[in-house]
Amino acid sequence: ERGQKAEVPTMSQIFDAYEKEFLEFTASIARNTSSLPSLAGDAKVQKMSETESDVAEAEALIRRMDLEARSTQNPAAKNPMLNKLRDYKSELARLKRESQLASRAANEANNRSQLLAGAELDDSGAPTSSSQRDRMAQATQQLDRTGNRIQDGKRTLLETEDLGVSILQDLHRQRDTISSAREHIHAADDTIGRSRKILQSMGRRAMANKAMLYGIIAMLFGAILLVAYFKLFRSSDDDSGGE
Repeated sequence: ERGQKAEVPTMSQIFDAYEKEFLEFTASIARNTSSLPSLAGDAKVQKMSETESDVAEAEALIRRMDLEARSTQNPAAKNPMLNKLRDYKSELARLKRESQLASRAANEANNRSQLLAGAELDDSGAPTSSSQRDRMAQATQQLDRTGNRIQDGKRTLLETEDLGVSILQDLHRQRDTISSAREHIHAADDTIGRSRKILQSMGRRAMANKAMLYGIIAMLFGAILLVAYFKLFRSSDDDSGGE
């Protein structure tokens, strides 16, 4: 409806969204890893690239979930998040090892097939010249260099994201420190307020006691005057009667 404000997602909802994406990426990693042995050529290279990209995305989601879990203040919600996160980290590490082993095996199989194909061409007398082999070697080296640059770029992005997560965690810890200091200040203000009220109460009691003391003194003084008056009045009466 119009006029209603959109609800701001809670940390738990953000964690659940990251979790859903993470599970989708891990399922894709598992599918791609299992399909590598049945692929060849460009299809295998593309599938290996997709797997590496999915692993990088899953690692980024792990870091985001870790930040959200550690930023949650409620222990009842925080502890289940941390338990899930620990299991997801183990699962991702396992999938990453399996994908690396599958990629290594696929590369070795591809290299063997290329060597066998080259040997067959040489044995059949095909026109494979040394210049062609040199060009193939140069192309392979260029592909390797391109792949290395891509990997370096991914590592740089991951390091940058790690730095951002670390900065956010530091800011979160500083915010907790400031909140704790503010709570201590409020507690000190409350203590000072209670002390002020106690002092004011003691001051009022002191004033009441002082007023009571003055009243007692006044009463005693009045009684002394009254006694002195009666004595003087009686002595004067006695003198007049004797005459």
